[in-house]
Amino acid sequence: MSTAKTLKSKVCLVGEVAVGKSSLIARYVHEMFDERYLMTIGTKVVKKTVDLRVDARDADVSVEMTIWDIMGEKGFRQLLKEAYFYGANGILAVCDLTRRSTLEDLDDWADHIIRVVGDVPLIVAVNKADLADEAKFDEDAVSTFLSAYGASYVFTSARTGQNVESAFESLARSMVDQQLGWRPAAVEQAGRPSPTRADLTRA
Repeated sequence: MSTAKTLKSKVCLVGEVAVGKSSLIARYVHEMFDERYLMTIGTKVVKKTVDLRVDARDADVSVEMTIWDIMGEKGFRQLLKEAYFYGANGILAVCDLTRRSTLEDLDDWADHIIRVVGDVPLIVAVNKADLADEAKFDEDAVSTFLSAYGASYVFTSARTGQNVESAFESLARSMVDQQLGWRPAAVEQAGRPSPTRADLTRA
């Protein structure tokens, strides 16, 4: 007989100004996209429930996600970083395919995440995939940069919706694995696996 479970999970989005964090949330939660850039002031919190079927455990899991969006300005994020990450169960780190510096900046975010909450599921969304002609780095650069963290990554577009729902769902599945103790979401630094594209079809 199938098992039904409900989990409450806190998800934090991180990344530099204008990488598209708020746009990804708007696309995922409200199925909308606004061409205008509206800077997040302070933090914003929204909720979204995703229902997952985990065939390997013969379980149906309802994940009630509280999704936190933080202002990307360095001064503000330094002020709120520990409070923002406290209690986080998963991280969606966002960079902009047309700005290489936004990928490199994720190193600082990742270090603080590990320091505050330890090893929690981390997926990198390489956003603005619809602007591939303006790309300033490629998939090899993403894989090389993330090798220290063993994080999964996926190319997304808040404008077109490409992989947005799948990215959040993949993160939700990883949080389920960790929170229910079904499979380690991460391993010690010395034994981290090579970074891979997020498995968007895993059951």
